[in-house]
Amino acid sequence: MTGVSRRGLFAALGSGAVAGGLVAAGVATADRSGASAAASSGSGSARVVPFHGEHQAGVATDVQANLHFAAFDVTATSRDELVSLLQDWTAAAVALTAGREVGDGGASGGAPLAPPSDTGEAVDLHANRLTLTVGAGPSLFDDRFGLAAARPAALVDIPAFPADALVPERSDGDLCVQACADDPQVAVHAIRTLTRLAAGRAAVRWAQLGYGRAATVDPSAPTPRNLFGFKDGTANPAASDTATLDAQVWVQQGDDDAAGGAGAWMAGGSYLVARRIRMHIETWDRTSLQEQEQVIGRTKAAGAPLGHAGEHDAFDPRSLPASSHVRLAHPETNGGAQMLRRGYNFTDGTDGLGHLDAGLFFLAYQRDPRTAFIPVQTALARQDALSEYLEHTGSGVWAVFPGVPDGGYLGQQLLST
Repeated sequence: MTGVSRRGLFAALGSGAVAGGLVAAGVATADRSGASAAASSGSGSARVVPFHGEHQAGVATDVQANLHFAAFDVTATSRDELVSLLQDWTAAAVALTAGREVGDGGASGGAPLAPPSDTGEAVDLHANRLTLTVGAGPSLFDDRFGLAAARPAALVDIPAFPADALVPERSDGDLCVQACADDPQVAVHAIRTLTRLAAGRAAVRWAQLGYGRAATVDPSAPTPRNLFGFKDGTANPAASDTATLDAQVWVQQGDDDAAGGAGAWMAGGSYLVARRIRMHIETWDRTSLQEQEQVIGRTKAAGAPLGHAGEHDAFDPRSLPASSHVRLAHPETNGGAQMLRRGYNFTDGTDGLGHLDAGLFFLAYQRDPRTAFIPVQTALARQDALSEYLEHTGSGVWAVFPGVPDGGYLGQQLLST
């Protein structure tokens, strides 16, 4: 192929899922998880984010350039089969995130009359900071695998919000896998590999490609912009701020005591809410600059709070328009609630009427959705002027497993209970 880069091809194919909070977010590296950007080894495409650690990589990791997200329906009929699936995924994830081929024979070895153990499209692309982050949805905690008693109290179904236009085929799932990498083909190869390994035990329910990260974890780096042209991620928690991450993102020992300890296995994990948010770009593009800035609550050029000069200037959210997005999403407006957001832009072609099917795939990690995403999105859905330009078409919530120690496997804390 000539004239089109891998990134350009990915951008043409990319898509996403998103929820409230398009602008007031950002992320930073975690220094206590296997995902720490500071812990990445190598340079350029050879950089490796360690798979093992206290927390899963891909949550507080410095945000990579590309995303492939997939939700799976588990078709296994026994707990042993579910365990074997997650063990196989773990072994593959260890190899993939290290930039190695999967299986003994790789893409070109093994028996010539058998399929190769690795599909080969990522050979020579190296690790590219690939991370694989896995979680369990509410539907996994039913009678199929004897997990009902282990469902955490915080793993609640996301309620319906005004003006939601959710498509069941783009929502929910027993398991989710978030693959992020600096090369799009590395992320796609990872999901392709896990899907192939899951045959007979799990099948993809829906998937989403994302590009052009809409959050950053490095406070010194320029804040990326969403497809409305505004900086997105200014006020995200910094990953270097471990106290905030412990308070707002990572589940702590004792969090589930009030529910009889059902979710004690979640210590060190987090809760992920994903929303596919379509942005009505054509309508936005016909809106005056003054109104756009009033809707957001920041200037378009500098990203400064209205009435201020710099993006990071301190401000009182009550000084912004009452229905502005930044005011309604601000922690001070929501009892101090924060989420660690690492969303991605998406473009899925057109809707058949000549309008772009594009927007933000919103990914938010939090210690408890009941005190973070749900109340914040409730306020946004009722009052946010930005809602006029948005349509939520996909949604899901998952309990993201704690990190995997050497010799362990994904979800072991849950499945050994």
